[in-house]
Amino acid sequence: MKIKTTMAGCFLLIFFCTPPVTLRAENPGNLSGSPRPEVREITGSSEKEIINSSLELIKRILPNHYQFFSVEYLPQKNDKDRFEIESRNNKIILRGNNGVSVASALRYYLNNYAHCQITWNGTNLRLPAIPPMVDKKVSHSTPFDYRYYLNYCTFSYSMVWWDWKRWEKEIDWMAMHGINFPLAVTGQNIIWYRVYRQLGFSEKELSTFFPGPAHFAWFWMGNLDGIGGPLSLKFMIKQEALQKKILKRERSLGMKPILPAFTGHVPPEFGTKFPNSRLKDLEWGRQYHTRLLDPSDPLFVKIGTMFMKEMIKVYGTDHFYSADTFNENTPPTNDSLFLSNVASTVYHSMEGVDPMAVWVMQGWLFVNNPNFWHAPQIQALFNAIPDRRLIVLDLWSETRPVWSRTNAYYDKPWIWCMLQNFGGNVGMFGRMDTIALVPIRTLKDKASGNLVGLGLTPEGIEQNPVMFELMMDNVWRDDPINLDKWLKGYIINRYGSFDEKALKAWEILRRTVYNGDGSQGAPESIITGRPTLKKEPRWTHTELYYDPKELLQAWKLLISCSSKYRNSDGFQYDIVDLSRNVLANYATQLRHGFLEDFKQKNRAAFVDKSKQFMEILNDLDALLDTRKDFLLGSWVNSAIRQGSDDIESKRFEREAKLQITLWGGKDALLHDYANKQWSGLIKSFYKPRWEEFFKYAISCLDDDKPFDEEWFEKQMEDLEFAWVNREEKFNEVPIGNSVKEANDLFRKYNFLLK
Repeated sequence: MKIKTTMAGCFLLIFFCTPPVTLRAENPGNLSGSPRPEVREITGSSEKEIINSSLELIKRILPNHYQFFSVEYLPQKNDKDRFEIESRNNKIILRGNNGVSVASALRYYLNNYAHCQITWNGTNLRLPAIPPMVDKKVSHSTPFDYRYYLNYCTFSYSMVWWDWKRWEKEIDWMAMHGINFPLAVTGQNIIWYRVYRQLGFSEKELSTFFPGPAHFAWFWMGNLDGIGGPLSLKFMIKQEALQKKILKRERSLGMKPILPAFTGHVPPEFGTKFPNSRLKDLEWGRQYHTRLLDPSDPLFVKIGTMFMKEMIKVYGTDHFYSADTFNENTPPTNDSLFLSNVASTVYHSMEGVDPMAVWVMQGWLFVNNPNFWHAPQIQALFNAIPDRRLIVLDLWSETRPVWSRTNAYYDKPWIWCMLQNFGGNVGMFGRMDTIALVPIRTLKDKASGNLVGLGLTPEGIEQNPVMFELMMDNVWRDDPINLDKWLKGYIINRYGSFDEKALKAWEILRRTVYNGDGSQGAPESIITGRPTLKKEPRWTHTELYYDPKELLQAWKLLISCSSKYRNSDGFQYDIVDLSRNVLANYATQLRHGFLEDFKQKNRAAFVDKSKQFMEILNDLDALLDTRKDFLLGSWVNSAIRQGSDDIESKRFEREAKLQITLWGGKDALLHDYANKQWSGLIKSFYKPRWEEFFKYAISCLDDDKPFDEEWFEKQMEDLEFAWVNREEKFNEVPIGNSVKEANDLFRKYNFLLK
């Protein structure tokens, strides 16, 4: 999470990006005390398999044009992935050394020759009946061995309710964007279930261990137990089947999925079952408690071995494993020997089963707790792991890089990552100039040491598509991106043609919302914060790092392109997103005004601004109702459909609503952390909160009494919790015309431009 407190650990654990690192032959020995099992290794695809999987992807992406494409195998050169494109006999030939390379060739062709684009939020695939041919051979290779994707949090904030159809689209998107090293942690709960059942735990004893799906990420990171549970065995088995499909498809395209490993998190009843075990009680977020098995306890290696054996038996392995022992928890001592022993034990719990195991470790702990992790402590952790058996993820490179203050992780392989998003919030945000220039500059910096890849590590996806397109355009090049030129191409690909006014709008967006400045993440609107007379609610930070008047000019320019681009899917999303951001900013501005009115006891002005504020909520809800990207119903109804029976469906519905509002429970300290400006959520959740606020504030003015913050906070908790537990139908089909709605709002609010 954002580094406002020690909460930042909603982040990830470990991640990365693909072709296997060169592994040394040394073998530290089998510490598990039992014979090693035969490791079910996943071997590389044959030329025929590469061609077939690539052709199937092309058919999924271009069902009406796939016959114009052919695929040929291209041997790897200098251990680097590469692709070629050329035309012959009215066909476009895509060559690559694996499915990811071929898929990347397809995206390169679509972007640079057909002027198309595929994003989560808007797709342009308007090809002519006969797609354009390539005039001369195109050839590209990547300097990055690993192109990592995902964050543990992404699996809960964005992907939690996905079915195979949605996963299939995402894996195609991953391949086309060059990703070859995805975190793959779906389906691990069934493995834990089998391990703990073998250790003698009953169904009842495990019922308080597994949380509901929307909180899996923090369970897997060892931060919490049980929220949203119990979890049914039927659902775990369904997730196992889904994971097998995910892994099969990723591997067929040449990806190297990263599987989880044991980090010591054990069930609440573990101390009762094993009274002599060495356990540490952990507190996370000042509210959630779990038990961590000390790596020095012999049971640690035993459980880790059991888990690895069962997981590899079920899912196979590509030898990469994620593990994080100190996720937002300070070790009990900074003694180097202790830290070295912990790292050694965790690694050998992997290596004892898989002799080729590579530990993929996040670098978040070094960002989150820099006062503890000084050079001796970091080196003690690293030195316990054989060279080339550890890859470190520089989790937040675009904002708080750690590599530059650790001698590039002391020459361990590491990956430069863009985090970009927290909590799945939808605000417009990013650092365009940084992403266009810094990754390649870092690659060429002699001080960058053993930099081996790029990564995407967002807490949430399906927003700010421009940032992800820009970042992944670094993959197949070795020179920085010319952002002036890139923006022109982005507009053509996204909207279908070029317009000077659209370019001017995007140039403003580049220096405002996509400048990023010193902000940790997207500024939020007061709309989504729990109402208060205080400067800001706990998790809603509204301070802007740009001039909002400039954003109004971008709005005006993009609105002026409406007639030209009204049928463009990408434009429809962008005009809704920008209009949303403008109105959300204005709501915050209004709030500053009515706070001053209350302070001055100006009832008439307070009432007038409160009416304007509520009108913005209604207008925003109607605007967002026109795009599926912004519908609460898409989230809630997907959760309901994932339930194995009616009881579980209702539980999932409740948990889906809980995560995006209170996050944990009625008195959760993380309330509104994962806020969303979504249609349905504004109308049914945020609007009633503000109605109660204005009602109470006006009564305070009328009775000349102070605003009781503590009393009102309790009223809000009751109202919010009632909403979470209330069964309610939410629309998941867009209503209305996005461009018309945005234009109507522009006419209504264009007084802001003056």
